Formats: sequence, C-alpha cells, structure tokens
Amino acid sequence: MDANTTIEHQEVVTEKEYAGIGARFLAIFLDGIIIGIPMYILFFVVTILVFGLDGGTQMLFSETYPEEEISDAEAMAFLGKMILYLILVFVISIGGGIAYYAGMHASKWQATFGKKILGIKVTDLNGQKISFWRSLGRHLSMQFISSIFMIGFIIAFFTERKQSLHDLIAGTIVVKDK
Repeated sequence: MDANTTIEHQEVVTEKEYAGIGARFLAIFLDGIIIGIPMYILFFVVTILVFGLDGGTQMLFSETYPEEEISDAEAMAFLGKMILYLILVFVISIGGGIAYYAGMHASKWQATFGKKILGIKVTDLNGQKISFWRSLGRHLSMQFISSIFMIGFIIAFFTERKQSLHDLIAGTIVVKDK
C-alpha cells in the first residue's frame, strides 16, 4: 500500500425491527401455559410425596378434617411437612423459571417457546446472542423489579427500542426474528 491509499472501514448497520409490546405479552402468556402445566403436575406430585395419600393430604385439603383433636406431635409433624413443601415449591419455582427463561434466552434460539412461536427473540444491544449470566440477570430483574405494579413493563411504551425495565437493566432488546 502506498501512502495515498486510504482504507475506509464501514460499519455494517442492520436495521432491527423491535418486537411489539403486544407480541411480547402474548409470548409471556404462551410461556405461562407452556411452563405452567408441567409445573402444576410437578407440584401435585410433590404434594403427594410430602403429605402422602393418607391423612396428611386429607388434612391439607379438607375444611372439616380432623373431626377429632390431633395431638401436638401430629400437629408438629404436619407443620414440618408444610414447611418442607413450601421450601420445595419455592426451589422448584425459582429453578424451573431460571432453567426455562434464562436457559432458553441464552440458547441458540435466543427465545422461549412463546417467543419462538411469535417470531421474536432476545439479543444484546448489538443484535448478538446473550450469555446465560446476562439472561439470568434479565430474568431475575423481570421477576423482582419489572413486576412491581407492572411499571417495568409499562416503560416499554415510552422507550425508543421498546425496552422494558429488565431489558434496560440487562442491556437487551427484543427483536423480530428474521
């Protein structure tokens, strides 16, 4: 190359078509059904495993049971089972949500099943696939911050790239998958 030759670097800019807010909410609804049905079945199984098919389950679901007084030991055993059940449901709910949402958004699809059905995906601000850790941060901020009074979702109506609060926190956008 001689001194008079200049090389210009041109950045390739691709226009991103941001996903509509309606499509995003429909995707959340579909994902709720897709993940909700298996979770409901799993919680039913956990209920049976923790409380059994004997008096424990009957005590849990009956308004009139027990007809006779229960001993302190039986009450403490039931309380222990209830605490175990609540811990298991909490861990399964959080773990299932992380596995589904964070895992799917960080996958090669870059979308949950609901988003994939609607033809939208999650990317970083440059249109690239996000890491699991960024996806995890996005999911947790959606669960704990964006859900408060739905304000985190309402913000999407007023941002240029239709970003919800959790997208702003994680540095992500939701775009149409071409």
